[in-house]
Amino acid sequence: MMMSLIKVEKQDKIAIVTIDNPPMNTLSPGVIEGLNDAFTSLNMDDDVLCIIITGAGEKAFMAGGDIKGFPQRIGNPNLVPGFLKTHETLNKIDFSPKPTIAVINGYALGGGCELALTCDIRITEEQALLGVPESTLGLLPGGGGTQRLPRLIGEAKAKELMFTGQHINAEEALRVGLVNSVVPKGNGLEAGLKLAKRITCNSPVAIKNIKKAVDEGLELPFDQAIKREAELFQELFLTEDVKEGVQAFLEKRKPQFIGK
Repeated sequence: MMMSLIKVEKQDKIAIVTIDNPPMNTLSPGVIEGLNDAFTSLNMDDDVLCIIITGAGEKAFMAGGDIKGFPQRIGNPNLVPGFLKTHETLNKIDFSPKPTIAVINGYALGGGCELALTCDIRITEEQALLGVPESTLGLLPGGGGTQRLPRLIGEAKAKELMFTGQHINAEEALRVGLVNSVVPKGNGLEAGLKLAKRITCNSPVAIKNIKKAVDEGLELPFDQAIKREAELFQELFLTEDVKEGVQAFLEKRKPQFIGK
């Protein structure tokens, strides 16, 4: 299946979305359009329970935005609608009802790092470099980086990375909480699929509500967040999956969830 510069492959209940925009998989308008089309479809696909995003080749997950297109923007006072259009696509990934895993197999800079931030979990190969170097161009991370990065790794470290524009290696990214794990070069997709398979063994409706509870709760005052958790917990007690999960536990067998 091919959508412009985005390839979508399905394995069992897992979709693999590959950015294929050589040589460095930059976040071009075509890539944005392809990601939008892919996630519009995948978010509605009941047969897909987990989504992996990675980059084609061995050099880059995504090595930033399409800087060659920047000169025509300079001096234009009407750019906000276009920027918000890009945010619509990134939000479609961030707010996908499915768990999402970024497999970072090379450079993840600027827009590439910001794309990875839209995912729930990030696995990086040991050779990868990550960063938000927009300040070195006289810009800021305009793909949601100023908002998602501080929420993930804390305000002070996020500001340091944005102010300096420095690249960090995989181990440093792990240390500061930017990524979940580091694997050897070439093993990223295998690690991503292994994790995705573990996730898809569990109740899809439970996973969906866990994601809702966390994502919505982080934006609410604590007392409201707890109330929202209670509502989502209540929903699960009305599903077929909870009946199956509890019964399987009592019968000491593996549950067969149906996602309802």
